[in-house]
Amino acid sequence: MQARRAARELAFILFSQFDKKIQTYSKSDFEDIMLKSVRILTGNASDELKTSLGALIDMKNKINDYEAEHEINLSRPIDASNIPVPLPMTSDMAGRIEEMIDIAEKAMLALEIAEFATLDSQNEVKDYTIQIAENFQKYHVEVDNEIKKYAKNWDIDRLVKMDKDILRIAIIELLYIKETPMKVVVDEALELAKKYSTDDSYSFINGILAKVIVENGLK
Repeated sequence: MQARRAARELAFILFSQFDKKIQTYSKSDFEDIMLKSVRILTGNASDELKTSLGALIDMKNKINDYEAEHEINLSRPIDASNIPVPLPMTSDMAGRIEEMIDIAEKAMLALEIAEFATLDSQNEVKDYTIQIAENFQKYHVEVDNEIKKYAKNWDIDRLVKMDKDILRIAIIELLYIKETPMKVVVDEALELAKKYSTDDSYSFINGILAKVIVENGLK
């Protein structure tokens, strides 16, 4: 995983914990909140892995039951061991496997982000996360005004909080940090939207960021 991708996701978790007193936060406050964010990520990863483990155990039990109840084994003596039988790959089983793969991938990603954020050799994650937070602290009014300007017919206070935070991070990168190519910033924002927000968020966020880029003459 790229360090800045980890930083964006960590910033997104961090933003979810900001309150209206963000102007009074110090760098150490940001670092404390970031530590809490890492703990949230690792906690979520642990929960998802437990869910995955439970699903695996459930699937193993279903396979054992299927084997035991197969006509070949039902006709065998009670004290005889079951004979392995062909297992049809049903759509239900395929769906369960896909679900477990998705859970495992999310858990691995969360743990990887946590590792990036805690290793001394990966200070870029911490530094870039703090850079995003400090720029939002400094320019939060301007950033939210950008969202208001282009989110026509939307009340910013009623926007999905996750969508606002994803847009805030991307706009900060586009207008104030200016170190990452625009396409990368937009693509990463859309990835966050797919992972954390609603089905409608992808096109909404893409449309707002396109207007921000065009109207601000970014190249």
